[in-house]
Amino acid sequence: MKSHSGTPIISVRWKKGRLVGQKAPLKLREIWAIRIRLRLAGKVRDLALFNLVIDSKLRGCDLVSLRDCDIAQGKSIFARAVVMQRKTHRPVQFEITEQTRQSVAS
Repeated sequence: MKSHSGTPIISVRWKKGRLVGQKAPLKLREIWAIRIRLRLAGKVRDLALFNLVIDSKLRGCDLVSLRDCDIAQGKSIFARAVVMQRKTHRPVQFEITEQTRQSVAS
């Protein structure tokens, strides 16, 4: 195959040599290591988002579209929350752990 300028196009396979598909879940030890590193680095926002991901198992697009009113009222953070998924349009109910409530509150 040649391009418009006459030079040959090199065909490269998509994702050749890379792992594709579903990845293995994080192990509990890895989750705690990430939490500790975020806490030591002072990344409060990233720690709160990471804890919310672990609690809710939401997709990234749904997580970043969360508002304060979805998980809190005033200064109190809900013990449970319900979020409508953007892709499936189904509600997802999840429990917000005490550790997550503390990281979101700070």
